[in-house]
Amino acid sequence: MAKRSISYICQNCGAVYQRWQGKCDACGEWNTIAEETAAVASVPSSQRPRSRGRVFALEALTGETGEAPRLVSTIGELDRVTGGGFVRGSVLLLGGDPGIGKSTLLIQSCAALARAGHRIVYISGEEATAQVRLRAERLALADAAVELASETAVEDILATLEHGPAPRLVVIDSIQTMWTDTVESAPGTVTQVRGSAQALIRYAKRSGASVILVGHVTKDGQIAGPRVVEHMVDAVLSFEGDAGRDFRILRAIKNRFGPTDEIGVFEMTGLGLREVTNPSALFLSQRDLGTPGTAVFAGMEGTRPILVEIQALVAPTTLGTPRRAVVGWDTARLSMVLAVLEAHCGVRLGGHDVYLNVAGGLRIQEPAADLAVAAALVSSLTGASLAADGVFFGEVSLSGSIRPVAHAGARLKEAAKLGFQRASGPVPASESAADGGLLIDGVTSLATLVATIAASGESQRRGARAVRQGA
Repeated sequence: MAKRSISYICQNCGAVYQRWQGKCDACGEWNTIAEETAAVASVPSSQRPRSRGRVFALEALTGETGEAPRLVSTIGELDRVTGGGFVRGSVLLLGGDPGIGKSTLLIQSCAALARAGHRIVYISGEEATAQVRLRAERLALADAAVELASETAVEDILATLEHGPAPRLVVIDSIQTMWTDTVESAPGTVTQVRGSAQALIRYAKRSGASVILVGHVTKDGQIAGPRVVEHMVDAVLSFEGDAGRDFRILRAIKNRFGPTDEIGVFEMTGLGLREVTNPSALFLSQRDLGTPGTAVFAGMEGTRPILVEIQALVAPTTLGTPRRAVVGWDTARLSMVLAVLEAHCGVRLGGHDVYLNVAGGLRIQEPAADLAVAAALVSSLTGASLAADGVFFGEVSLSGSIRPVAHAGARLKEAAKLGFQRASGPVPASESAADGGLLIDGVTSLATLVATIAASGESQRRGARAVRQGA
């Protein structure tokens, strides 16, 4: 016999409570705790018969190893993020904001694999098959032999998949709509999401098919449901983008079969997502040339160098506490750079509002952007325009010195390829040969850079005055 056990689970983070309460102590959200019922055995654990496990062989660390076989989707940006394709028996969790293009990306990859002769199954729990067909027709993919179904019962889905040859790829859109009759709770709850994910993961490991689970995200950008699902799957991908912009970024948060610092860049068009093989040209396409407060940062995303524009605005304020607004960068990192500028370079920003933006909507996470941010801030404060053909990169330490960063040669090559003539940053001598003909300004301290920009600003102002007097 089994009896019912009632628990109260936060639908945002998965924390379990014995009684209902308005606020979750784990994540701090209000009105996210819901009552859920689970069936548990009524026989005490001490009276249950002990089963004898199967004895298995142990192996040594030495031995033959091979690369895991992968299913290449022929979409280069997707394969870059996954590490070269989908591994057999792997489970991926894809999250993203509503309407960002998750279903479009998946239907395009499914069509590409189906045209290559693989059996692909697309299960939609949110849309009818007619709606999926309409999207495929709009993307000119209706001729692809992708098998569709609109179903939410996990047991029925698994029975259908096991009938006939095993598919190479199964897409579940989305995991929040799935439900299993082994759990007595409503679809979309934490318990149902966990139970449905466990059943689909067991099928993937048993059959060798690759499974992609689509997950909704919460208002703070986290994938909805219990965090244990992210630990259960083999890879967690995040599809990011701004609704007001055309480009999308696919980022790997977790990947057991590949790197986690690679990104894939796509552009949303009328015919679906198009790969962007040169993201730097996209991010610099509408660059403000000759405007004070702008600097080009030579960054790295995984093995790919990317050039983006850093925009800064420093304006006097009458408020007691100046504003610090940041878009696309770490706010704590900005506070550190401002403190170093004031302590070691004599740049007083306590009476100014500071606004910082990474143009194009890209979010930068590496500390190598410190030097570009500092250059943009000083340029905005002094009114000096930075060189339009120059790039910046380097990590600022608390002592005001500039520390070297990795992959300096790749950054310089990308800058030279896009027509830049000079670079400011700590470039090691071992990588100076790969600069592509750039004029390298080996900056070792932030005070030197500030003095150079200030002198340039004064020279520009004298030139402007001479022009006005001559006129």
